[in-house]
Amino acid sequence: MRIAVSGSHCSGKTTLVEAFLAKHPEYVHEPEPYEWLSDFSSEPSAADFWQQLELSVERLSSHSPGSNVIAERSPLDFVAYLEALRNLGRENTSSLLPAALDLAARGMNHVDLLVVLPLNDDDGIEAPESEDLELREAMNVCLLEILADAQTRVIEVAGTERQRLAALERAL
Repeated sequence: MRIAVSGSHCSGKTTLVEAFLAKHPEYVHEPEPYEWLSDFSSEPSAADFWQQLELSVERLSSHSPGSNVIAERSPLDFVAYLEALRNLGRENTSSLLPAALDLAARGMNHVDLLVVLPLNDDDGIEAPESEDLELREAMNVCLLEILADAQTRVIEVAGTERQRLAALERAL
């Protein structure tokens, strides 16, 4: 199964993926796209998110149906970040969004299960101020809005690390 784990920064994606891989070593890990990029700024721009979107789609497209892969991030994450930048007035991404949605939809054709980690107070995850909390919240809102139109099977998981892992495993 081709799984993508989606959510804003500091939402527990890496923790969930690592726990899943520890129990399912037959899965290939696709790290966050920024890990493949050498020139990633500390304050990401629309161009950075576009580049990550392209790389996410490229990497997901390399896995054929029936592959066991789990990706940290989905193409929809980067559309949500582009929308969040626009909503916050940081960059006008309006001209990029239609193409980003189209590209993300093509990438999502290579995802069988989208696992979403929405921000909530019950998970006990606290992001430091240095993590751009305003962008974190705005991206979360945008992502949840985008998911309303998702054509891929979507599950939202919350709770402790163990609860999140159990929810993912039930979805398999």
